[in-house]
Amino acid sequence: SFYTRRCITEDLSWSLVTVPHLTELCLQHIAHNFEKNPILNYLLPEHQKKVVDRLSTSLPLTVTANIVSHEEYWKRCCMERWQVCDISNYGDSWKRMFFERHLENILKFFIPNTTDPEQVLQLIPLCKGYVRKLEIDQFLPPLRVDQKEESNDLSDTEDDAEVSEVYTHHYNLKDLITALPHLEELHLTYGVKSCGMNFEWSLFNFTELDCSNLAAAVKLCRNLKVLKLTRSKVDDDKIKLLARNLQHHPCLLELDLSHNLIRDHGAQALGKLITHSRLETLNLCNNQICHLGAQALAQGLAESSTLTSLNLRLNFVEDKGGESIGRALLTNTSLKSLHLGSNNLSEPTVAVFSQVLAQNTTLTSINFSCNHLGLDGGKQLLEGLANNKTLTELDLRHAEVEQETDFLIHEIVWANREAVRLGSLQHPTTEPL
Repeated sequence: SFYTRRCITEDLSWSLVTVPHLTELCLQHIAHNFEKNPILNYLLPEHQKKVVDRLSTSLPLTVTANIVSHEEYWKRCCMERWQVCDISNYGDSWKRMFFERHLENILKFFIPNTTDPEQVLQLIPLCKGYVRKLEIDQFLPPLRVDQKEESNDLSDTEDDAEVSEVYTHHYNLKDLITALPHLEELHLTYGVKSCGMNFEWSLFNFTELDCSNLAAAVKLCRNLKVLKLTRSKVDDDKIKLLARNLQHHPCLLELDLSHNLIRDHGAQALGKLITHSRLETLNLCNNQICHLGAQALAQGLAESSTLTSLNLRLNFVEDKGGESIGRALLTNTSLKSLHLGSNNLSEPTVAVFSQVLAQNTTLTSINFSCNHLGLDGGKQLLEGLANNKTLTELDLRHAEVEQETDFLIHEIVWANREAVRLGSLQHPTTEPL
């Protein structure tokens, strides 16, 4: 008899599912060779996403910047590089965040005469479509070749600043920021964040050369809306130069010069700027402006039809300055917010502002905190508020106003605020005050 032998040639554990489709193999190949041949735009959208998901975040920016627009890729780039990533500060765009922060990091650690300027300039064609805001809170000075001789006394006084001016010019922003067509905000602080034991006053110089370079740059930066130059020891001469270059600027809306060394002559230049620009917000908090400077700013305010916010907190304007600003507000119809906290103001200023509150229908917020308004001053404000329907904030903390008067003032202001809130609920299409 015959025995038939049966052979099983099929592997039951084997399946076609484990064999990649040819499309998948191609996409893997494209991703693997992307640096040499970035053919992303030739693919279907669903295939593009598969390639981008496989791309390494260490690919050169020259390859990815103008080809990869997928937000998921730039999200990976950001998350791998920075611990805190809040895209609401970057127009909800991961790509914008990456390029702004990448550029800021290079500028913060740029050492003049040492770092190759091409390192910055080569980035321009890659990032110019995405950079809208730059925040640079540190500028490093050049490395000093001949270290100064150590003297008997510790020479960390401000006198060093004059001697070391030659060593402390910083990176010139002009070529960069004038080549960024979408740049709208520039926040600058000239100083060194972590100098440690190597502290010298000269590290915190904003030199004349820095100032002339910056002035020329912002004048040419035609889409700039916000300029913040803070904590940089900016004095009168430098402000005059900046203000001249900012006159008639087509877009500038906000200027923040807080925590500097601006005195009356600088304030006079800014008073002219208020009338010869579209400026809406001016912040001069913590400078050295006295009554003459305040009078010049008041003159600008009287002629301005655009300024909506003025911050003079922590200056020395006193009653002569306070009265002049109050008189300007008897005619001005644009200012909404005024901060006069800590300016050694007393009853004469309040007497003028009592009239302002009775007549002005634009002001919504006034801050008189940390002044010496006194009991009579508080009563005069209360009288001025009797028929006022527009003021929704009045800060009288530490202003030496009687408690009962403060309570009555607060009631009026609160009622105005509620009326505005209810009005905005009834008319949601209108902008809130």
